[in-house]
Amino acid sequence: MFDAKYRIDPAYEGSYYYEKYKQPGPVEEDINTMHRYRDAIVYSEGGQELERSMFGAYVLFPYHDEQNYQEHKFYKSIEMVNVGAFPFLPNATELMNKFLEEIIMDSPEKAYERSTRPRGTQGYYKNKLAGKNVLVGSLREVAQLESSLKYKYYHLPLENISDHKILTQIEYVAVYQSKGKFADTGETGIHYVGKVKDWKVLRRGEIKERPARKGTENQLYVKFTIEEWTKRPEPIVSGGLGIYRLLYTSKYIFDRATEIAELRLETEEQLREWREKRRLGTVKVELDHTQVDLAQQVRDIRLDE
Repeated sequence: MFDAKYRIDPAYEGSYYYEKYKQPGPVEEDINTMHRYRDAIVYSEGGQELERSMFGAYVLFPYHDEQNYQEHKFYKSIEMVNVGAFPFLPNATELMNKFLEEIIMDSPEKAYERSTRPRGTQGYYKNKLAGKNVLVGSLREVAQLESSLKYKYYHLPLENISDHKILTQIEYVAVYQSKGKFADTGETGIHYVGKVKDWKVLRRGEIKERPARKGTENQLYVKFTIEEWTKRPEPIVSGGLGIYRLLYTSKYIFDRATEIAELRLETEEQLREWREKRRLGTVKVELDHTQVDLAQQVRDIRLDE
């Protein structure tokens, strides 16, 4: 939402505005109004739950010095919370033009990333999705692992993530090395895990650390930037199973698992049974599919004989 207010605080020396912002800018009251607009406007489609329909609100005010204004708090707040102000005069439209070009070119995923979520969103989805804050992804080949470890990142097609909300709660990424592709290296299973520093939705061609396969350049990918990869003292072994694309688990389970089937434990009943049997010895989790992420149910949790 853009609202032309046609007024400016001149920030006279000694005034409250000058002491706080050091230069002319939009009237503080107008910015506060934009916050209220952004948070108050909602809609409901087809009788469904109310949703916030605006991700930003901006004041347009008459000011010519765009260069200096870029240091103003109400310009920097646009990137931080999507509420702020733009100078807007016939000879002062550069900042506005740049911003419009960015939002026009945004993908839906990028627009979602721009938006400011309500306080508590991350905690809500953490509870909603059973605290699954670890993404375990499969690797196509040895060269992908080498690139990921060297440049501290992991990438995968966005289409592999069925519920994009889970991206807000992923704190760790681990990589699965299959026997079929990594047998010659002497390392299979899950050896490496890294804490997520940041994530972005990009076109595959924009991920420069590793060349894109022909035909995938324009596909949307998620790129996780990793603070540091850590190698587990003992790997999580395959136990005769595999991971086709990816799966989610909790850090609690991940840190204690010995076989990848254990990463599919989800219900309180399963976790309780697993904890009790782990106290007595090694546990074997049986699934209804040889690919752990494609399994529909846990068939049995028993002590391994």
